[in-house]
Amino acid sequence: MNFLFVALGGALGSVLRYFMSLVIPKVAGFPWPTFVANILGCLCIGIFSGLFLKCDSLSPNLKLFLVTGFCGGFTTFSTFASENLALLQSGKFGMFIAYALASFVLGVAACAGGIYLMGYNR
Repeated sequence: MNFLFVALGGALGSVLRYFMSLVIPKVAGFPWPTFVANILGCLCIGIFSGLFLKCDSLSPNLKLFLVTGFCGGFTTFSTFASENLALLQSGKFGMFIAYALASFVLGVAACAGGIYLMGYNR
């Protein structure tokens, strides 16, 4: 049954990621759709994680659906790695550094922000 929750969440996340690739343009070769999906995915996983840390009564199945399934299907780290490699191979070193660092820093900040928004403070 756990696989079903992960699969359904993953399908929803993947479809949303695909939709974003259709509506968010790449500008000057910068992979904005993947960047936005990764940052939003980090925020979502932070919000969901904060919610589950704060509320012990929530179903473990809901966590599988939202965190493992939806966020796993929505975020695009493998695509992120491939796009970084393409930037390196095309000699766009500045764009590579900007994309990699901004994704990492803003992703971690968005995740922490999501936990904070849910009112979980350690």
